[in-house]
Amino acid sequence: MTNGKLNIGIILGSTRQGRVSPHVGEWVKGIADKRGDANYEIVDIDDFKLPFFGTTDGTEPGIVAWSEKVASLDGFVFIVQEYNHSITGALKNALDIATREAWNNKAAGIVSYGGAGGARAAEHLRGIFGELQIAGVKGHPTLSLFTDFENFSTFKPGDVHLDTVNLMLDQVNAWSGALKSLR
Repeated sequence: MTNGKLNIGIILGSTRQGRVSPHVGEWVKGIADKRGDANYEIVDIDDFKLPFFGTTDGTEPGIVAWSEKVASLDGFVFIVQEYNHSITGALKNALDIATREAWNNKAAGIVSYGGAGGARAAEHLRGIFGELQIAGVKGHPTLSLFTDFENFSTFKPGDVHLDTVNLMLDQVNAWSGALKSLR
């Protein structure tokens, strides 16, 4: 994508069967695409079939492709679901396995969901951001399993979240653009 716009990856943070992160990611992308201010793409960590960090020599095609994808992006929106008060193991592994330089000096927003809106997982992710030199933005849509999902599995977000998603995207784009000069 070389139209001069920023490239923002919407990273799906779960790989389990029956996950709803693809639905949440598509919802965010639909909102983002209407803005026309950046190139947004869904990046599904499941597509890369990543081995566990530290168990291989790091030259597997999936690892190389993952690091290249992360490096090609100017910023991120992480779709984060809360498991046991934290992020998924698959997301933590994906964050660890990409080359550190691929993450550095980029911005990221979080869209989280869970019983408490995924807030605890998002806070854990923010700590990881600091270590990877990712600037986490303040705008943070939190989706409740009780009000934004039917039967805890069918995604039906309320319109109340639109302003927060757009605020987060404003911040991701502003910070991603500003940090581009550092890379």
